[in-house]
Amino acid sequence: MKKYKSYIYLLLGGVFLFTFNSCQKQLNEVIPQDQISTALALTDANAAQTLYSGVYARFRAYNNTFFALGEMRSEIWTDGLYTESGDGGYQQLYDQNISALNAPYGNWASFYALIYQINNVISVFPKTPLPVAQRTKELAEMYGLRAYIYYTMLKTWGAVPLVTQPIQHITNAAETYKPRTSADSVMLQVKSDIEQSLTLFNGDNSFPSGNRVTWNRVATLTLKGDVYLWSGTLMGGGNADLTTAKTALQEVENLQGNTLNLDANYADIFDPNKKANNPEIIFALSYELNQATQGTFSEFTVNSIQATTLSFAQASSPTVSSVYPYVGGANRVGMNQAMITKLTSGPADQRIANTFKVMYSTSAPYDVRGVMLIKWIGSTSGTTQVSNNDFPIYRYADVLLLMAEAKAKLGEDPSAEINLIRQRAYGNAYTPYISGSADDNMEAILEEELREFIGEGQRWWALRRAGDKWVYHYIDPQYLSAATVNSGHGPTLELPITISMLNSYPLLTQTKGY
Repeated sequence: MKKYKSYIYLLLGGVFLFTFNSCQKQLNEVIPQDQISTALALTDANAAQTLYSGVYARFRAYNNTFFALGEMRSEIWTDGLYTESGDGGYQQLYDQNISALNAPYGNWASFYALIYQINNVISVFPKTPLPVAQRTKELAEMYGLRAYIYYTMLKTWGAVPLVTQPIQHITNAAETYKPRTSADSVMLQVKSDIEQSLTLFNGDNSFPSGNRVTWNRVATLTLKGDVYLWSGTLMGGGNADLTTAKTALQEVENLQGNTLNLDANYADIFDPNKKANNPEIIFALSYELNQATQGTFSEFTVNSIQATTLSFAQASSPTVSSVYPYVGGANRVGMNQAMITKLTSGPADQRIANTFKVMYSTSAPYDVRGVMLIKWIGSTSGTTQVSNNDFPIYRYADVLLLMAEAKAKLGEDPSAEINLIRQRAYGNAYTPYISGSADDNMEAILEEELREFIGEGQRWWALRRAGDKWVYHYIDPQYLSAATVNSGHGPTLELPITISMLNSYPLLTQTKGY
């Protein structure tokens, strides 16, 4: 196989060569190759399209990172009830066992590999032979994706190195050194990329026909609402930013109809057989049988042997194996009894019923043994359970709860959006929410958010975006509290970087508080 010029990737913690693999069927039509050179992309439309498709293939590989960063420091998953030994990586996050000597992620969680690919497409595409309309739309997607990645990094570490141009040649190691850019400057770049994305989409709010697995203008508008809520609440933007968020989200709400709506049946959002033109999905990571399937949630299920000894009722049956005969994996992450009770008490909620199932011993007194996350259980292929659910990054429920949050923070009534979420969850017998104090409204939103997005990498970010006091309101103070954060003797709300990074790259400084 012919080799083309290798790209050099700046990881801000190591330079490496990346072998390009794409999952797109269209890649079978291009010249066989495992690395695409800039020169080839400038003259070959197929090669240029391979660069673009490769971004989505690599973006999908960060599923576990997006999930863990966005959820595992929240109160959902805890040292609690699970059937096997705990997962050390997840446990470190939910126990808040984080310090300068115990940083969960090195090399910025490898995000710069993805950023480099996006930067490369942004740099190369204007000069490629692709049709103008196609490359303009795909550039709009790249700016939206880059904004999403930098926003995720900002939420995780605060200040991070800002790299917006691909590096083609490195003559000495010092060229890989780059200091952290202030969080304010990173946020300005995120907002700039959002506006560039909106400009390039040029008012086109259409979704791709079929599965919604490419970024689109509605995703950019939803991201804009998310971002401006964060900066308005946590970065001094105040009501001006909150109003900007509300305006962007209102534009999305105005699109509500046949192509954008809540699925009446919550399970349909995640059903592998109902992906095509699903009206609730705005943008999702693509997983298909014989292409790529999810591996993130195998530790939230149960192994096949234990499946015969556990029941989904406080009785000897139905056993887990009778309901899911081909299930595999482990059960290394669980909920504590208080969380199980909170989520399963009260009126029947179709979100909970279609998100996890409580597992009991098959013999009296039928003790609770743990929970099994079924949201991503997927489908069966022969005698194999296949996790081929798409993984939503944004869906219409996000828009409604983000809008409710914007209204609550602006002192307005968020009940319309809250009640749309409640009505879908509980049916026509739902209890309508009536607007109360600012704190009452915010707590009502966070309670719906908790139930709506379990397993979707949302909860930690929702608590953070709501404001620090809500983090401390929901997280067990033995793990994280305002006192420990302010004392400098415990983890902060942001993550540290590793000692290895500090030793290897002299321009880097440690995250504040560590």
